[in-house]
Amino acid sequence: MQLVLQSFRLLIADLCQQFGMGHPGGAIGMATIGVALWKYTMKYAPHQPDWFNRDRFILSNGHACLFQYTNLYLSGYKAMTWEQLLSYHSDRPDSLCPGHPEIEHEGIELTTGPLGQGIANAVGLAMATKHLAATFNREDHEIVDNHTWCMVGDACMQEGVGCEAFSYAGHLKLTNLTVIYDNNQITCDGSVDLTNTEDVNAKMRACGWDVTDVFDGVNDVASIVAALEKGRDPNRTKPLFINVQTVIGVGSAVAGQAVAHGAPLGAGNVKDMKRAYGWDTERTFHIPDKVKAFYADLPSRGNKYIDDWNTRLAAYTKAHPDLAATFKDRMAGKLPENWASKIPTSFTSDPTPTRKSNSMAIAKLLAEAPPFIVGTADLTPSVNLTWPDYEIFNPPDLQPVSGKVGSYAGRYVHFGIREHVMAAIANGLAAYAPGTIVPITSSFFMFYLYAAPAVRMGALQKLKVIHVATHDSIGAGEDGPTHQPVELAALYRAMPNMHYIRPGDSEEVAGAWQAAILYNDGPSMISVSRHAVPQLTPLTNRKGVRKGAYVLREEKGAKVTVIGVGAELSFAVQVTEELGKSGVPARVVSFPSHALFRLQPLEYQREVLRRHEGIPAVVIEPYVSLGWERWADAGVNMKGFGHSLPGKYIYQHFGYEVEGMTKRVESFVENWEGGKIGRGEFQEL
Repeated sequence: MQLVLQSFRLLIADLCQQFGMGHPGGAIGMATIGVALWKYTMKYAPHQPDWFNRDRFILSNGHACLFQYTNLYLSGYKAMTWEQLLSYHSDRPDSLCPGHPEIEHEGIELTTGPLGQGIANAVGLAMATKHLAATFNREDHEIVDNHTWCMVGDACMQEGVGCEAFSYAGHLKLTNLTVIYDNNQITCDGSVDLTNTEDVNAKMRACGWDVTDVFDGVNDVASIVAALEKGRDPNRTKPLFINVQTVIGVGSAVAGQAVAHGAPLGAGNVKDMKRAYGWDTERTFHIPDKVKAFYADLPSRGNKYIDDWNTRLAAYTKAHPDLAATFKDRMAGKLPENWASKIPTSFTSDPTPTRKSNSMAIAKLLAEAPPFIVGTADLTPSVNLTWPDYEIFNPPDLQPVSGKVGSYAGRYVHFGIREHVMAAIANGLAAYAPGTIVPITSSFFMFYLYAAPAVRMGALQKLKVIHVATHDSIGAGEDGPTHQPVELAALYRAMPNMHYIRPGDSEEVAGAWQAAILYNDGPSMISVSRHAVPQLTPLTNRKGVRKGAYVLREEKGAKVTVIGVGAELSFAVQVTEELGKSGVPARVVSFPSHALFRLQPLEYQREVLRRHEGIPAVVIEPYVSLGWERWADAGVNMKGFGHSLPGKYIYQHFGYEVEGMTKRVESFVENWEGGKIGRGEFQEL
């Protein structure tokens, strides 16, 4: 065992030294934990890394990525070749060993980098297992029973999203989740007690976790294995937190010091480590044959796990053929073939908040399509994403003083006031298996600023999550500027792989949902209003929404195109009508999504905007103008934050009344035609 541990630690030291970059200390200090997990505890198949019922492992302290890469190599993952392992921090663009683990590579369940995201993702993975087990397992036929293991460091214990995750996982009683705490008491700036002196074990117990200690995390593999096996105890009623005391950079001259965290140990130091272990100081990247033999049986063991599970699945299929067929469809990520028919083809003509349009558009679909799991950050009455007789995801033995009793089979998740972890958990749910679960989150648009780091991680990983943002304009009114997002759309419109969609009425809401459900290469965000907006059918068109922008009303001899967006789409229609009365023929374009419009051919973009014909475009949207310079020549946009006024007054206060906007657009057209405005000089109106 000491030979295995020494090999692991020296390999990490050599890998960081090779290109003079990397994070050696944590990975070196966690060597024993790696042996305990990959050799003795986890159920996985190195030669079939996407096996559905595998245990999931998340490295939340992702800077220690060499810990994971080295264990993937030693345990026999085919893609992690010796050459690939040596590519850590090299100039190879095809390296499977980036500076933090990335989801695209075998054996990596999710991309972890920003600290605290990984533990939140792990909660999502564990929730997915609980939900699928409650939905599909039957007596004597357990086909979903995998465990989620998550490594965290001192930083994950401090990050706010990590604290949210620990609190919520304890509430949910996720007995299939085990967190291993690499307790080396070091962060970048120094020892942890420089900034944090809390009793971690007491904190975790208070959050509803079982806690166990391993005091010698440097050498005592057996004690770590014994602690990990407690995670599988069927009698447990809480998630398990294992506090493993380790030494960062153990065996080196900087052991236990902050300098061991994020910089190579130094060539002389590495030689000293080898000398102390009795190794050849000139030999690098050496793994003795005894160590290779120690890990050699893991691929065949993994194949046996798969064979055993396939036998169980065959018996399950024979005993429950209909349920098994549904389960196999879920494994394949299939939605019901007729899902689109669940969305109504027409809506009321009465003015309607587009947040209410959500319910009218998809309540039937949500009720009848089990892959959708809907969550909210304590805003069920506001976001309108429930359906008749919906069941809450909660421990079945929880009896709340107020609210429904739930079960793990429930598909409506109350996240509490935890926007950040809601989005991070959704990423874990989506990553469990592609399409098996399609998570939907919901909150006020302004609070997707709280959730933004996790939303970005979902976009980075191309995870299919649908975020529903309500109260998306200054029309939210009397709640004031803290609740009136004017700058946030610019962030989500700029975010790669994100489809931000801002529909203008119920028909466009239906189109937004169709677009989001059809999109499989990242998250979508549907941005809707708190206040009632006019219904503009038959002008609006759900098929047009799927193209990002479309002509709402064409006009012969048009001198200007007025672009309308979302809750203020009707303003564009009204302004063009007034322009026509003033002798300025104008056309109207609805523009719900920059991302979807960018995907269209240039010919279609030109057909919609007609700027190439010399017709200028003016956008009306009470957000900051940033980003509109690409598609418009002028805009009636916000230059500051909102204000605390009732909704019916606030638009007037900021100049969004039809007569004033019409005059400003008229003046712009006159200056445009008179050559007073240079092409490409965006005008704030």
